[in-house]
Amino acid sequence: MNAIVSAVASMVDVLAVERKHDGLLPNSTYEMIGTAARSHPDAPALSFFLRVEDHARPQVWTYETLFSRITATANFFHDLGIGKDDVIAFVLPNLLETHLTIWGGQAAGIVFAINPMLEPAAIAELLAAGEAKVLITLAPVPGMDLWSKLQPLLGRVHSLEHVVLVHLGPQGAGSASGEARGRFSVHDFAQGLGRQPVDRLVSGRAIRPGDRSSYFCTGGTTGAPKIAMRTHANEVANAWSVGRFVGDGISAGKTLFCGLPLFHVNGVLVTGLLPFSRGAHVILGTPAGYRGDGVIQRFWELVEHHRINFFSGVPTVYAALMQQPTQCRDLSSLEYGLCGAAPMPVELMRAFQESTGLKILEGYGLTEGTCVSTCNPPLGERRTGSIGLRLPLQAMKAVVLDDAGAYVRDCAVGEAGVLAISGPNVFAGYHDPDQDKGLWLDLGDGRRWMNTGDLGRQDEHGYFYLTGRKKELIIRGGHNIDPAGIEQALHRHPAVQLAAAVGRPDVHAGELPVAYVQLKPGAGATEDELLSFARNQISERAAVPKAIRLVAAMPLTGVGKIFKPELRQREIMDALRTALHDAAAPTSRLEVANDPRFGIQVEVTVADSASADIARKVLGQFPFGFGVSCDGGSP
Repeated sequence: MNAIVSAVASMVDVLAVERKHDGLLPNSTYEMIGTAARSHPDAPALSFFLRVEDHARPQVWTYETLFSRITATANFFHDLGIGKDDVIAFVLPNLLETHLTIWGGQAAGIVFAINPMLEPAAIAELLAAGEAKVLITLAPVPGMDLWSKLQPLLGRVHSLEHVVLVHLGPQGAGSASGEARGRFSVHDFAQGLGRQPVDRLVSGRAIRPGDRSSYFCTGGTTGAPKIAMRTHANEVANAWSVGRFVGDGISAGKTLFCGLPLFHVNGVLVTGLLPFSRGAHVILGTPAGYRGDGVIQRFWELVEHHRINFFSGVPTVYAALMQQPTQCRDLSSLEYGLCGAAPMPVELMRAFQESTGLKILEGYGLTEGTCVSTCNPPLGERRTGSIGLRLPLQAMKAVVLDDAGAYVRDCAVGEAGVLAISGPNVFAGYHDPDQDKGLWLDLGDGRRWMNTGDLGRQDEHGYFYLTGRKKELIIRGGHNIDPAGIEQALHRHPAVQLAAAVGRPDVHAGELPVAYVQLKPGAGATEDELLSFARNQISERAAVPKAIRLVAAMPLTGVGKIFKPELRQREIMDALRTALHDAAAPTSRLEVANDPRFGIQVEVTVADSASADIARKVLGQFPFGFGVSCDGGSP
């Protein structure tokens, strides 16, 4: 089977090089969805329910309806003056209109996805950085004050000309389309679509594969957000590759559940463009997805009622589902689930598969690679702990780089190195070209290779394994510690639901490993018990945590990944506060921030100038930029 998969992947790579987009792939996401719509006009394409209590009576769109409304959306944006290089930003939860914005927006211009859970000031900064011309967001809704908080800040976005509001309920009076408010006009989404033809693009645009299709914020759990620029060719190629890899698992007649947010590439591609390109049915489960009230608690009911075949999640979703009894639900429709965005603990995968019978396909990808680069084969051997085989059309290898980040050589079989990817799925670069530094690698073969920043190895059968994320490594006295080893050990404890290991700053060792643990509901364990358990489970002495901290809930990103920067910041603040106190320079103010250009920056206020001198000596022993002031403002 492995040989067959590798041979097919190699053959497809050759075809792709020879033919590129000449007949092999559609030119655009709009063309890709349109082809499926013409083949399956009456098939269900997209269903939506606002509340989980209403899931048995969802709103259902056929492929004919979906594509006609995508076309109307593109025409509406064209009416607002959008051309192929103009940016349409959306700050929306998971709604039918969100999909229309994404795919209709890509047919008109460039779509910029922004997390609605960000602070309004951060949203405004991203809108300005991405030079958004149109913003799509929610109209005022009781209990949701996004618009009232965001509106006063939009004057900072000098590129913004139009705001389009999406109404969750009946439209209120006084929301006339085209109303001018300061430097931008406000429109109603439904009214804008209602005036547009649905059978053609009035722009007459011929979308080219190299045209920009989308901007997504990236940086994940390891750094400040960057704006990744992707093309129609990137998205079409990745959807095609995943579709070929999973085969009939996602095809006409199959039903997928979308619970991940549509501001994230997994939700958009794996439970969006991919099924829409193959005639499958997507169920959009509440605006908040997996975070919606009752969605996790009633997930097995959703599977049974809607005969769900496939869903995609992150490790925290699977950990939460493990706590929900199946209650004799008929889960026979489930074929497999995809797990990505973060490495899945081996013990969690084993326990989940044993309790549900569901096959979990662990994969790997990143925004800069469009979405998916590797995956365990659904019909072949699934290797627990592996992120699987590379997908068709893509190349991937582990390489050795020197201290300057330049290519030295390919890694040997089983040797860990930096993962590099190449192929039509690799993005065009960051919106800020200064952020491309160190991104592209010259491997001497004429191909365009990207440095993922992740560490991994490949075995003799072509399966890849993550060995760490370069920015997440804990470096103790020059010794690299993979946090995954600590986390895997703690996940073997029966009381542990989630575990995350981070580095705590230390004057002598550089960093010391510390682990945060969230217990399963109703479970009991002390920090000392868990520390003793870890000592017995972790063979690498340097990797044994110096402390374990129990938390009621892990900080999570919008897609459910553990947000390690917050945990690191806690450790940085605690380590610095302790060091200053021990040196007799207690602080009245200690602030830690991650500057996108200069890294961690520390600001401290102490009592007097003598304490300030001590504080400078203490802070100078840590690898952070810092400033010291005294109460009353004296330096």
